[in-house]
Amino acid sequence: MGKTLLEMAAGIIQAQSSSKSMDTEEITAALQTVYAKLQILQDNELKSSEPVEPQSEAPNITPDKSILKNKIICLECGNEFKMLSSKHLAAHSLTPREYRLKYGFKLRQPLCCKTLSTERRKAGKARGIPENLKKSIAAKKKRSKKSAKK
Repeated sequence: MGKTLLEMAAGIIQAQSSSKSMDTEEITAALQTVYAKLQILQDNELKSSEPVEPQSEAPNITPDKSILKNKIICLECGNEFKMLSSKHLAAHSLTPREYRLKYGFKLRQPLCCKTLSTERRKAGKARGIPENLKKSIAAKKKRSKKSAKK
């Protein structure tokens, strides 16, 4: 673990006092000054390491108009994307589900532009339905028919 500010300040003053003669009052004053400067530096470092969110305001757009052909507009910050990722929504402290509920989207609504959604749909259809899914659908139909007969 790193040194505390007081230990760092003491090390600096110790190095200074070994190269030039200092009396007790000078050492105390120098220690206080160096410690204060180190605190300022640490505070500035902490402030600069915090993530800075853009100060753009939420766009004045309706949710149904936010999903366009080649882009989707984030209703939280107004930035444009091809797809609203979970990582981006996490920056707004939201999950994709919470985002959909907050803005009134259907829960199955893809959070991507219409072009990307269409490409994915076509690719999925080209791959076909997996065998396990076909079996599951068939089993579900059989169960619903049996329960309807009773």
